[in-house]
Amino acid sequence: MTTQMIIAQCLMVLTLVIMITGMTPIYITAITGAAISAIVAGFPLAGSAPMTIAKMINSGLNPVIADMTGILLFIGIMQATGFLDVIVRDIVLWGNKLGGGPGVCTAGGIAAGVIGALTGFTQPVITAVITGPAAVKLGVDPNKVAGIQAHAGHIGNLAGFTHPTQVAILATAGIGYGLFNVLGLIAALSIFLMSYIRVIYDMHKRGVTVSEEDRIAVMDEIKNKEYKTTSGKAFFPFLVLLVGFICGLPIFLVGLVSALVVMILAHKDMKSAEQTMMQGVGLIATPLVATIGFLFMSTVIKQIGLVDTISTFASPMLSFSPVIVMFCVAFVTGFMTQSYAASVAVLVPFLQVVLGTGADPFAAAFAAASGASLIQYFLTGGPVAALATVIPVVPGSNLKQANLFQRPSILFGCLVALIITILLMIF
Repeated sequence: MTTQMIIAQCLMVLTLVIMITGMTPIYITAITGAAISAIVAGFPLAGSAPMTIAKMINSGLNPVIADMTGILLFIGIMQATGFLDVIVRDIVLWGNKLGGGPGVCTAGGIAAGVIGALTGFTQPVITAVITGPAAVKLGVDPNKVAGIQAHAGHIGNLAGFTHPTQVAILATAGIGYGLFNVLGLIAALSIFLMSYIRVIYDMHKRGVTVSEEDRIAVMDEIKNKEYKTTSGKAFFPFLVLLVGFICGLPIFLVGLVSALVVMILAHKDMKSAEQTMMQGVGLIATPLVATIGFLFMSTVIKQIGLVDTISTFASPMLSFSPVIVMFCVAFVTGFMTQSYAASVAVLVPFLQVVLGTGADPFAAAFAAASGASLIQYFLTGGPVAALATVIPVVPGSNLKQANLFQRPSILFGCLVALIITILLMIF
């Protein structure tokens, strides 16, 4: 290995360390550090050479970006027509029928998670402002209400379509959306299930009872709001989207067709419908820049030989089980950084090493994504858009106690994700 390449690798490692610490803006650091490393390694900016920096940047224009765009076309018009509001209402009412107060806050968290999975920015407070106070009135401990609501981020990340780290992982492994999202949803829902069971046990232990009259009164507050469409019309486009996934059709086209179905059902003219779809696509700005940057960094890491270097040092561990080691590395990284975004600095290069051993790309990608995305909420309840935003709208809750409630459920979800990873290796 030349001195030039050694220096380039050291600069890249320094870039990754800075990204992990969060000392600088993560996306600018990734792009700038990767570019400097590539220049130092001797790659030309452009031209006819087999590999140039321009070609590395173009490698970030992955087909997965088209999938994101199709989904956001759909979610843009769903929000603008009020169809999404109806779906949230029905999920909350369903949650009440399933299990009273615990069902209400659980359903609210799941609804926020699904919205976040589609939009790329999970905001549990959107449903918590309604379901939080309602669940408290129905006898659920406020800290547990807030904790369950903020589990939404698990769905938004692991079952979602636009988180930059997730997109980078899928693109690196060369796989697409579909089954990956379904398995991510199963792992995320296991966290909700565990918290739901624990809440019911807590209410039983405290001897809490809620009269039928009080329950009906709370639900009437939600039912009596004005909505723009019916439940059947609101859910039908989601059914179209689901069928498209199952049939393996191109997700961009599935998203577009589902959006057109909304346009027809909402009786919107084509011009205004297009405008609302474009507003949805506007949500892709941050994940688009981040994804191109991360994939550019991934290409540089490979071209300067850093993957081979890491592989040499990690070979004793990888001889055990590359995919399981990938899960463990992701778990520790997510725990230490408490950020799925910051974890990309470790996940992408190590995933490249694991793939180089001949490991199954799907299993390795799921191990990388699930190991980091679920545990990132363990110590704090998540970044700005998670638990901290829910606390103000849930009367009587506080961040510390709500986060302590979350932790056992998060660990259970990580266990489920590990089991799924093992099953993927077997089958």
